[in-house]
Amino acid sequence: MEPKSDPAEAAPAPRPSDVVNSFSVRVEQVDGFEFKVKFDKEQFETLTLDEPPPLGRDAAPNAARILAAAIGNCLAASLVFCLQKAKVATSGVSADVDVEIVRNPQRRLRIGRVNVTLHTKLPADHPALTSCLATFEDFCIVTQSVRGGIDVAVKVQAEG
Repeated sequence: MEPKSDPAEAAPAPRPSDVVNSFSVRVEQVDGFEFKVKFDKEQFETLTLDEPPPLGRDAAPNAARILAAAIGNCLAASLVFCLQKAKVATSGVSADVDVEIVRNPQRRLRIGRVNVTLHTKLPADHPALTSCLATFEDFCIVTQSVRGGIDVAVKVQAEG
């Protein structure tokens, strides 16, 4: 007689190509290198982007700065989520994101490295923080997605 298999084992694991969600944004040129980003939800305000000189007027952040903000936000939110799952009240979590712009072998500008420092008011030896440090980065969809092409270094700075 064959042993009964666990139904959880029989279910196929999701493939990386299985789409679980999608969204769209629209980017429209305003003037020169200034663009408006319109999001797919009415409650989201339109975002303005612009390039620094000599291309644009530096009237708004450029795409590289938005990417840096997305990485910092995603990591901070992932850390907060992990701490909240551990029943730890969080406040004052912040992220400093430093971006290095480099030239590739073809002399094109690229984001070469992103350094993120997360700050929390928890003591460095707090058990929940120690536990979260082992896993929280893996749940940040933005950071883990860009790591395929950009080196992203992360550190968490705790008080104490």
